[in-house]
Amino acid sequence: MPYQFTVSPDFGPDQLAGWHIFNTWLQRQLGTDIHFETHDAFDEQRQSISEDQIDIIYANPFDASFLVREKGFVAVASPHNPDETTIAVHADNPVTEVEALQPGCRIAQTDDPDISMMGMILLEPANLDRDNTEALIQDSYIQVAKALIQEKADVGFFLTEAYERLSNLVKSQLKPLVNSDIQVVSHTLLLGPALAERKDELAGKLQAMSDDVQGQQLLDSLGFRSWNPMDEEEMEFMIDLIEALAA
Repeated sequence: MPYQFTVSPDFGPDQLAGWHIFNTWLQRQLGTDIHFETHDAFDEQRQSISEDQIDIIYANPFDASFLVREKGFVAVASPHNPDETTIAVHADNPVTEVEALQPGCRIAQTDDPDISMMGMILLEPANLDRDNTEALIQDSYIQVAKALIQEKADVGFFLTEAYERLSNLVKSQLKPLVNSDIQVVSHTLLLGPALAERKDELAGKLQAMSDDVQGQQLLDSLGFRSWNPMDEEEMEFMIDLIEALAA
């Protein structure tokens, strides 16, 4: 039976082909059968995780803490570019800074927990919290942008990388107010217990991807510059930071 590989549902649709190719690359590097499957929503993916149906995952930071501490996964590597959050409004919105946002504002966001968490932290200077705002959950960052453009929402939370990958036409109708700058929170490639002993082997192969043309082309298709190996201490620090921010 093949191992099961999945990725966090917040990747862009233009990256899907790249992840399929990456799965083929994984199979060659590990010399084993690996089945790649995507999930449409975080809840659906978490159900598969709870039922121990995942062996390899490119996980968002929030889910990574559960996978490591509750499911015995080990961190292998993270992309060179860390996760950051962008808060944006409609381009015609007179608001030019977070502090000007008012209670009752409607926030378009995905159910990506770490981006939602960081977004709410960025709204604290306006004295906004979950009790005096309305969350409008969208299926994707494209839908978050659409809600802003159609003025169904006042504010949008974006994974910064996803915001930057929006088309120029879409971005011309939006206005970013603030970006986070945490630098140490990122998605992470994790191996489950059945493959944990191959962590160092895979980490070395991932780090070497940027050394050849084909490897770099694959990285480019995923929106990465390179992979950085992640040790247990770095993973635990990131988990502790996320838990502290969420407290």
